Amino acid sequence: MDRQEILEELKKVLFPYTENKEALAGITEETNLLKDLKVNSANLVDIIIDAESKYNIEIDFDSSEKMFTVGNCIDVIEEKLKS
Repeated sequence: MDRQEILEELKKVLFPYTENKEALAGITEETNLLKDLKVNSANLVDIIIDAESKYNIEIDFDSSEKMFTVGNCIDVIEEKLKS
């Protein structure tokens, strides 16, 4: 699975938690989950749980702390898929 495929699937994971739906359509790897997508910080845990389920991976606490931009999320997902 390449970065673009992960990005497309990640959009589906983020959709229910994103207040700014218009920004979601144009996300890039630089998009910040909290600032740009207006994701509630409490929902970050839900996003991580949904990503774990979607990709059949386990995201540890240290990795979850890195997931503040879309690119960081893709990095963590790629890393977990390879291990």
